[in-house]
Amino acid sequence: MSCADLCCLFCWPPLPSRIAAKLAFLPPEPTYSLVTSADATTSAADRHGVASPAFQLHLSDRAEFQFSNEDKSRFLDAFLATTANGSTIACMMVSAGAHARSKYTLLFSHGNAVDLGQISSFLIGLARRINMNVFSYDYSGYGASTGRPLEKNLYADIDCAWQQLIGRYNLSPGEIVLYGQSIGTVPTVDLATRVNPAGVVLHSPLLSGLRVAFPDTSRTWFFDAFPNIEKAPRIHSPCLVIHGTEDEVINIAHGLAIYERLPRSVDPLWVEGAGHNDIELFPQYLLRLRSFLYDELEAMNASIGADADRAVAGGGSTSTTARDKVRGDQS
Repeated sequence: MSCADLCCLFCWPPLPSRIAAKLAFLPPEPTYSLVTSADATTSAADRHGVASPAFQLHLSDRAEFQFSNEDKSRFLDAFLATTANGSTIACMMVSAGAHARSKYTLLFSHGNAVDLGQISSFLIGLARRINMNVFSYDYSGYGASTGRPLEKNLYADIDCAWQQLIGRYNLSPGEIVLYGQSIGTVPTVDLATRVNPAGVVLHSPLLSGLRVAFPDTSRTWFFDAFPNIEKAPRIHSPCLVIHGTEDEVINIAHGLAIYERLPRSVDPLWVEGAGHNDIELFPQYLLRLRSFLYDELEAMNASIGADADRAVAGGGSTSTTARDKVRGDQS
C-alpha cells in the first residue's frame, strides 16, 4: 500500500469501525428472503411457545440448496430477532432430527462473504454428521439482516443469537458450544469471554484486523479492530483451534498464536494442505470435531464440576462462585 492508500484507509482519527468495514466485511448479495407466512397453522415460534410471526424461508438459485423443500421446512427453523443496537437479524435453527443425540447445540458464527442461504445446505449436513442441532445467524447487513456490518454490531448480533438460544429454546449456557469461522471467530471470542459456554471452536481464527492486513504487525494498537489476541486469554471454556497449513487469507501463524494464549485449549487440528475455505473437505475435520464435542468436553466439564463441588464443600461458597473460581484457577 502507498502512503496515500494508508491515509485513505485509516484517516484521522483512526476509527476501528472504519478499518473493520474496509478490511473485513464483504456481505454478498442476499441469497434468501424471509416472508411472513399468513397461512401457517403451526409456526416455528408456536412450537417453542414464543408469540412471534411465522416465516417461510425462500432460497434463490444462488443458494445452491442441496436438499428437498420438505427437508427445508422440516429441518430449518428461520425467524427474525432484534439486537440491542437496533438491527433485525435473521436466525436459523438447523435440527439434526432423528440424528440428534447430543445435549449440546452449536452456535455457529459463519465466515465472510456468505449468508445463511449459502450455508444452509452445509449446516444441515454438519448437524447430521455431528448428530447435533446447529443454530446460526446473519450479521447486521448480511442476508435478510438489517443494519450495517460494523464491529460493534458483530458483538450485539451474537449477543442476540445467544439470547435466542437461552430464551426461545430454553437452553442453559452449559448446553451451548460456540463455533466461529474466520471473521466469525471475532464475535465468538468476545462472547466466550463474557459467558461460560460448554466449549468453543475457533476455525481459522485471526489475531486482529491489522495483523491480517499487515502481517508484520507485532502489537495491538488502540485503533486495531477485532483484537482476538487480547481477548483469548480470558476464555475459560475448553477450546479447540482448527486451521489449515496453507491458508492464504489468514495465515496459520494466527491460529498458532491464538492457541498458545488460550487457558484451556485442547490439542489443535492443523490440517495439512488445507486452505481457508476447504478444511471441511478433509476427513480429519469431522473426526477431530466429533472427538472434541463428544469426548473431551464431557470429561473436561465433568472435571470442572467435580472441582467446583469440592470447593463448595470445603469453603462454603455458592456453587456459581465456586465454579467460576475453578475456571479461573485452571487457567
